[in-house]
Amino acid sequence: MHDIRAIRENPAAFDAALARRGDAPVSSSLLDIDEKRRACILAAETAQAEQNKASKEVGAAKGRGDDAEFERLRALVTEKKAQIAKMQEEAKALDTQLTDALAYIPNLPADDVPDGKDEDDNVEVSRWGTPQTFDFAAKEHFDLASVAPHMDFETAAKTSGSRFVMLKGAVARIHRALAQFMIDTHVDKNGLLEVNSPVLVRDDAMYGTDKLPKFGEDSYQTREGMWLVPTSEVPLTYSVAGDVLDAKALPIRMTAHTLCFRSEAGSAGRDTSGMLRQHQFEKVEMVSVTHPDDSDTEQKRMLRCAENLLELLNIPYRTVELCTGDTGFGARRTFDIEAWLPGQDAYREISSVSTTGDFQARRMNARFKPADGGKPQFVHTLNGSGLAVGRCLIAVLENGQHADGSVTLPDVLAPYLGGKTTLGVDGTLS
Repeated sequence: MHDIRAIRENPAAFDAALARRGDAPVSSSLLDIDEKRRACILAAETAQAEQNKASKEVGAAKGRGDDAEFERLRALVTEKKAQIAKMQEEAKALDTQLTDALAYIPNLPADDVPDGKDEDDNVEVSRWGTPQTFDFAAKEHFDLASVAPHMDFETAAKTSGSRFVMLKGAVARIHRALAQFMIDTHVDKNGLLEVNSPVLVRDDAMYGTDKLPKFGEDSYQTREGMWLVPTSEVPLTYSVAGDVLDAKALPIRMTAHTLCFRSEAGSAGRDTSGMLRQHQFEKVEMVSVTHPDDSDTEQKRMLRCAENLLELLNIPYRTVELCTGDTGFGARRTFDIEAWLPGQDAYREISSVSTTGDFQARRMNARFKPADGGKPQFVHTLNGSGLAVGRCLIAVLENGQHADGSVTLPDVLAPYLGGKTTLGVDGTLS
């Protein structure tokens, strides 16, 4: 959500920032609504003052026995009362119109975000690890002999349709171990507060975290009107909605491991093989609520938290900064981490770490009291995957594969797998 006062003060700069995203200028239409709204408010205030004045003079006219003046003033009070109601109603309607219009406008990119149209213009900022060279043709995760019997897409399709999977046996256990490893690392090493959060949320939570109204088709809604979370960013971030926090309480750093649900609207035909793009998946999320002065530094910290997980798992990756045309709706700046997948001979996204500035905070009225005792200010909110569990499973299986279809697993998972480090061709751990 944007501050209409800032748009009013510098409409050209607002439109220029949107143009960097490839969006059309909107300040003129917004300010037209705003001007009409403010005119209605002023008219209501003027009529209120006139009503108050006439109300005081009514008694005096009656006391003087001036019946004509008494009736005129009484009629004027009634007239002004009707005018006030009409202007207030129009102002409220215009305010709703303005708020609705602002809700569909994306966040403005940070000044240092690289310009570009799409993912082809994203800028690589770093790489870690060297993709392994196999002396055989690398397979995708679902084709590995040790994995295929335990990654059941057919049964999942029978129960739920396409883009679902049933993980079984050792593969399910490795998936669970990855999530546990991520959470433990975030809590024990990165200092994040573990939260067991709901996966059903109200409209307000989705709206406050910029998932509504524009992206309703991307999520699932129950018959009762609740939403299945696309990520635990929604409940974690919205947990501070309406709050006025003490500056000393910042930053607030949280993490949660949850099921996530996405309709994948518009992704027909993309990544239909394997479990790279699913309607239901698990993710370990990171969310930070910070002082505005600290949000850029916090984004770099969160990025390192996510990158370090891949390093501990010995998964080669690259980090890219998204260009203006590829940055998500609510983000000011986003870094994507892409893990190396030998089966696809490509780097694929496994985490996005974004700062939204005060964009979400304005939508959900989350503020803090400055240390100097000044007027409450909006916090900054950040979110990032740390990591997508299913995609991490894919990376572990493909990078650790052998010619016979067995898989060597990362040493850091051994404590979660009873000390075992190999997924055998027969699908058992040893």
